[in-house]
Amino acid sequence: MSRTSPRGWRRRSRRSRATSSVTAAATGSAKASAAPGRSRARARSRREPRHASPSLGTLGTPAVAAALYLWLVQGRAGPEALGLLQPLLAHLEQHLARSGTSHLAGVSEGALGVGMGWMSPAGQGWPQLCELQVLRSWFGAVSALEPCRAAAALLPEALRELRAHLAQHPPHLPSPPREPQVRPRPGGEGGAQVGTAPLTGCPQQDEESPERACAHAQPRCASHASMPGVPSPDGRCCRYSRLRGWNTLFVCGTDEYGTATETRALQEGLSPRQLCDRYHALHADIYAWFRISFDHFGRTTTPQQTSIAQDIFQRLLARGFLLQDTLEQLRCERCGRYLADRFVEGTCPSCGYGEARGDQCDRCGKLINAVELQNPQCKLCRGTPVVTPTQHLFLDLPKLEGRLEAWLERTWAAGEWTANARHITRTWLRDGLKPRCITRDLTWGTPVPLDGFRDKVFYVWFDAPIGYLSITANYTEHWERWWKNPQQVELYNFMAKDNVPFHSVVFPCSLLGADDNYTLVNHLIATEYLNYEDGKFSKSRGVGVFGDMAKDTGIPADVWRFYLLYLRPEGQDSAFCWADLMLKNNSELLNNLGNFINRAGMFVCKFFGGTVPAMALTAEDQRLLARVTLEMRQYHQLMERVRLRDALRCVLGISRHGNQYIQVNEPWKRIKGDDRDRQRAGTVTGVAVNLAATLAALLQPFVPGISAAIQAQLRIPPERCGLGPGLTCTLPAGHRVGTVSPLFQKLEPEQVEALRQRFGGGQVSGGSGAPQSALNFTLGTCSPIPPLPIPSAKGNLVRQLKAAQAEKAQVEAQVAKLLELKRQLALAEGRSPEVPKGKRKK
Repeated sequence: MSRTSPRGWRRRSRRSRATSSVTAAATGSAKASAAPGRSRARARSRREPRHASPSLGTLGTPAVAAALYLWLVQGRAGPEALGLLQPLLAHLEQHLARSGTSHLAGVSEGALGVGMGWMSPAGQGWPQLCELQVLRSWFGAVSALEPCRAAAALLPEALRELRAHLAQHPPHLPSPPREPQVRPRPGGEGGAQVGTAPLTGCPQQDEESPERACAHAQPRCASHASMPGVPSPDGRCCRYSRLRGWNTLFVCGTDEYGTATETRALQEGLSPRQLCDRYHALHADIYAWFRISFDHFGRTTTPQQTSIAQDIFQRLLARGFLLQDTLEQLRCERCGRYLADRFVEGTCPSCGYGEARGDQCDRCGKLINAVELQNPQCKLCRGTPVVTPTQHLFLDLPKLEGRLEAWLERTWAAGEWTANARHITRTWLRDGLKPRCITRDLTWGTPVPLDGFRDKVFYVWFDAPIGYLSITANYTEHWERWWKNPQQVELYNFMAKDNVPFHSVVFPCSLLGADDNYTLVNHLIATEYLNYEDGKFSKSRGVGVFGDMAKDTGIPADVWRFYLLYLRPEGQDSAFCWADLMLKNNSELLNNLGNFINRAGMFVCKFFGGTVPAMALTAEDQRLLARVTLEMRQYHQLMERVRLRDALRCVLGISRHGNQYIQVNEPWKRIKGDDRDRQRAGTVTGVAVNLAATLAALLQPFVPGISAAIQAQLRIPPERCGLGPGLTCTLPAGHRVGTVSPLFQKLEPEQVEALRQRFGGGQVSGGSGAPQSALNFTLGTCSPIPPLPIPSAKGNLVRQLKAAQAEKAQVEAQVAKLLELKRQLALAEGRSPEVPKGKRKK
């Protein structure tokens, strides 16, 4: 999942970054991985929880669904399908043998019903029962019952319906378990990463070891360094992939061509190359501070970019997908140049916005042609341009529309596309595709290799997405095994919603027309807009707090990463708020997460000499582990679907469970009691510190610095730093921890208020904010906002009302609000709300 000026692949008017992630799933079957609904074969470190044996609920449903899919849909009813059922069958055998009864109590109807059909004497799995004598006898007896014989007559029709359902909704097919190898992650990723093999620059030909190539969309060079910390879902997903043992390539770079670069270079009195060199180095430093490290951080101004872009162009030309036409374009006679895109500004013909640019309106988001602007002005001299005809080349999108629709139908059936991405793409198709100009009258760009057009360059939105390919080509000579390998590679795109058409329509049409087996996007994740307080952002106009400034706020990079991800506008617009940043840091990070991890480690040091004590689990402990396991399963599901914000909330939920567990069991009191109490204190401490170790792994994709600090304080061995599907005993009894210290610092109101004043200023209220996309985030200026309604302020109000002898009803209303605020704060901090004094239940 990979991509610099701090934008991504994006429309140049928004300059919002789009991120592309490539996941090579080495399924071992090229046909299976190319088909809709294909499964992903992924090498996983399968560490089963040691605290509780699996139940039918955890073993039955996924295994049966996967086995049925192999049998009914793929016709693979041999050992591969039957092997998936072995844990379920063994569990049933043990259950019957242990209970000594002729019935199965507590078995889910779904698992048992499907098992009956599968395991009946006429079914596919009857030979599997040869060694399971108790279960074999049970199936024989039950199959002779009249209801079962009657149900058998309905089985053929039911199986046909089930086959159709599974074909449309294929289940996950687990890969064979294998022991992962541990390798340190180069480039400062923070701690060891679990991987199936070292990166060699190309996908490994290994059924059990899938590859993930992560290509982060390039931010544009001609702008300030943006806030890259949070909006980097590709970086989060790459870290998660490595934790799961999936080989992953992470590349990024700066998108350096286009009118934005030329405009900024003219403003600063530099050549475009000088400007790009400066910002390329600046962004590399910013990303390093935010702990975003890449296997390769490249740029688009390279020979590889020229070669690959011109090759795609030539293939499109040879196949008849390019048109030549006359385009009316604005030309400034005073400057002696055509005014492409950002060189011209005027009134939007759709919404009347007075500062729309020549390619897009920032207010309504509509794509426009420069000649459509009302009252246009040259951005360089403020003169009035004239309309002049000029010859240009167009991508024949109408001719490619049929191929695009067929590809979208297949991709949407199998991939994860956000609702807004689907809607925007459908809108473009509904209105009918039109030829799209792919050339510009500029000098800074990839030259057009065609007589009559050699004085022109490619339009940035034809050229820029090709940077995904060229940056990979600068990293490895085997780049085609990532980008011309759709059978093994899955491509993820992350972006703000205004960039969707270029990634779902324009770029795919370019690759489809080139007809060279290119890897096209499988999963397109688009965010809504991120606003600032009551206003909006505009990075292109220099409004906001940028990455190089964030370093000077005194707020650690991981806090920025956490909060901006916490706000990530995955389903609707969200807004950054300084007061809320303070609240989330002090409640979620300091009082919830940091408090639990620090207490767990301190108990080991203070009460047990720094050595993890022995644990004797009780039913209460098992209930905690069950809740944590449930949260972890949801975490994995959400990360797989790139629902990062919700996955982060699962991590905070686990920490909250841990705080409540410690609070209820009070090990600091039990350690002073008899042997039984001391043993209980040891168990609680051991469970808590293992939960803290698990949190270190779960947090690694989000706050890698904090994760590394936890690993160091608890001295977690590198080979145990991976992330399996369930909870494991990472720190066994006898393990020695290191020095434990606080992970987070409190943000004070005075500090936050000073930052708000520092970055405050005039701000137009209302409207959409700037798009937030992968590794591209800006903080704008805003007008003053009301103070945060914290309990202390509300308490002062209550006291003032009482002193003024206000009416009783008015005082009681404010007291009720005060109690509600205290309750919400307690819940946010993981504490149980206190019962008001004088009203405790007896």
